[in-house]
Amino acid sequence: MHLMKRHATWILFGLLAFYGIISLLVSAQESATFDEKAHIPSAYSYVRYGDMRLNPEHPPLLKDLAGLPLLFLDVKFPLDTPEWQNGINEQWTLGDLFMNCTRPDIACNDSDEILFWSRLPITLVALLLGLFLFFWGRELGGALAGLIATALFVLDPNTIAHGHYVTTDIGIAAFLFFAFYFFVHFLKRPSWKNVLLAGCFLGLAELTKFSAVLLFPIFGLFALLYALTKPAATPQSDATPSRLHSRLSILFEYLSKYAVIVVVCFALISIVYALNTWNMPAEKTIANAELVFSGERPAKVFARETLTTLATTPGLAPMAHYFLGVFMVFSRVAGGNTFYFLGNVSDTASPYYFPIIFALKESLPLLFLLLATTGYTLFRITKAVSGKQASDFFRVFAESFQARITQYLALFFILFYSYVSITGNLNIGFRHLFPILPFLYLLIAKTLADFIRRHMEQSGYLIRPLFAFLFVSMLLIPLSVYPSYLSYYNAIAGGHENGYTIATDSNYDWGQDLKHLRDFIDEHNQCLKANYLGCDERLVELPPIDTIRLDYFGGSNPALYLPGRYTAWHSDNEPESGWYAVSAVFFQESIYKHKAPGKRGYEWLRDQGEDARAGDSIFIFYVSPDDLR
Repeated sequence: MHLMKRHATWILFGLLAFYGIISLLVSAQESATFDEKAHIPSAYSYVRYGDMRLNPEHPPLLKDLAGLPLLFLDVKFPLDTPEWQNGINEQWTLGDLFMNCTRPDIACNDSDEILFWSRLPITLVALLLGLFLFFWGRELGGALAGLIATALFVLDPNTIAHGHYVTTDIGIAAFLFFAFYFFVHFLKRPSWKNVLLAGCFLGLAELTKFSAVLLFPIFGLFALLYALTKPAATPQSDATPSRLHSRLSILFEYLSKYAVIVVVCFALISIVYALNTWNMPAEKTIANAELVFSGERPAKVFARETLTTLATTPGLAPMAHYFLGVFMVFSRVAGGNTFYFLGNVSDTASPYYFPIIFALKESLPLLFLLLATTGYTLFRITKAVSGKQASDFFRVFAESFQARITQYLALFFILFYSYVSITGNLNIGFRHLFPILPFLYLLIAKTLADFIRRHMEQSGYLIRPLFAFLFVSMLLIPLSVYPSYLSYYNAIAGGHENGYTIATDSNYDWGQDLKHLRDFIDEHNQCLKANYLGCDERLVELPPIDTIRLDYFGGSNPALYLPGRYTAWHSDNEPESGWYAVSAVFFQESIYKHKAPGKRGYEWLRDQGEDARAGDSIFIFYVSPDDLR
């Protein structure tokens, strides 16, 4: 352990280099995910044209970062189209035009080049999160805790999977963590410098994803609790302020400065939105509001009128765009989403969804560490409070709260955010739980480092091999499943090959494997020409793939990777002989969703069995004429 501490900088560099290299390698192999088709054209339009008419339901910060490298590329944006000029929420169509060359006469850019450069800043944000985990872990429990926290992040297949996508998931995990870090520094030392830093990073979190609005009540509550539990000055004489006066002074300082933090936060939000909307007509915001909030329900009328007032008031237009996004997110959450989960397709959220997904998507070593450190912490708490009088409870709690504010705040956020997710109406994938992951890593690392420090002298002969075994186990997981990180499930779920039976969409199939399908077709056809040397024996007797029937779920255009070699397909089509490639999302939904009489699914392909896969998420079948009889 002393060796790790002495070489902490080099170990940290190695961990982050491992993460960065893996992210870049996987990014180059993957096609655009479903959501990236909307996020990337929006990103470019924000930084290039100062116009946020596309994808306003997400704040601009991450898209600004993703869009900046694209300014240095020779790309053409479809400005002279009805979708841009007159459309509303046309980010999907414009994504096809900008990235996928669906209408070459209007715009045809290099999709792979756009993907690489727009994804690169997201990887840098992920690396910054890994660095922050080390710094905060080191503050809490020394260099060992910092290294453990970073290692847990770097070796988690789920964070590797999303560490390059142009979406909000890894970004909100990062900027929420940064906001908490500087808020804790404010609580410990409420200087004006820390007020400004806490306000700025709270603003950055709000500019990353609208779920960050949860921070306002959480931070307000903890500012109040920290002030109430902070020791008040004991009066030394009649001239000294009373304890009550001192406590009220502390309370006023924290609450008033928290109010300033909120003001700084909204000032930053207004500035960033102004930079992103300086060229956007107010009529577009109003048109968005009228479309999204059409109807006469009181909530929709309020949203519509509020946004119209803000959009037409000088100086407040940026906040109109901000609140448009906030209202759109609340509207979407209320509406829910359609998803496949454990043999059912539903648009009604399940309270079991996130607990089961967490237990099956996280690695087994991390789950073991989570359970072990939780049990150890509960044991320590029980031991500490045993024998204490009830009258001592507030004093003991206040002292503990002041000394362990990071742990209390992190634990509260984990429980609160988990509760909101479990009871909410959106089951959109494990990525929705990303905001709690850095705090889990931090708490596990702190507890594990404390355990090692307390027991190393007496039990080092057991701790060293156990620690080495856990680290090697965690390292082997990303190495063994490369490059199947998005589709990762642990051994309890049957591994990444069988995870699609649990849940699909961003848990398994987000459209990332279209390039792998192209490679499979090329390799299969080449194998047949090479007299089967080194080829899969199961496939050598099957014919070459001239045309494949493709039912693809994702953000890329199959015509870019399979020009002239595919036919768009749907589960309801009449079966034909030949080759099929079906995305896991459509495969599972076609089988398990309720179908109207006469509608067809892919049950017949499931019964036949797949012949191969492209990556993990595209199932490949060959259907002979005899199979149809």
